[in-house]
Amino acid sequence: MEKSLVLVKPDAVARGLSGTIVSRLENTGLKLIALKMLHMSQALAERHYAPHKERPFFNNLIKFITSGPIVAAVFEGDNAVSTIRTAMGATDPAKADAGSIRRDFGLDIEHNAVHGSDSVQTAEHEISLFFGENELMNYVRK
Repeated sequence: MEKSLVLVKPDAVARGLSGTIVSRLENTGLKLIALKMLHMSQALAERHYAPHKERPFFNNLIKFITSGPIVAAVFEGDNAVSTIRTAMGATDPAKADAGSIRRDFGLDIEHNAVHGSDSVQTAEHEISLFFGENELMNYVRK
């Protein structure tokens, strides 16, 4: 079973969309196996977004993701990474498909409501940044 990390970003949390976004992802058939709210530290943000360190938007990204609370979640299921990426839509809400999370709730390319792992390998690393093994729940979804 694949696992993927999802972060509901500060813009969506501030607008009361956390539950709606988590619900939409559960409605894809994936199983929610971990969930927490936190205020991401600068150090954690820099580790999480390390692959983008040399990109011109890195500092703004760090400033934004640490600007307020986030909701971190782990979903599990067949093709979890691609299922979540499809449900989220394109990074730029204006280019995202109708009915996608970013199209419905994103404000712009920076304030796009949600982050999802882009590969199984990235998901493993990202999940380990936010959750310990003992925080990942194992149950039968009915």
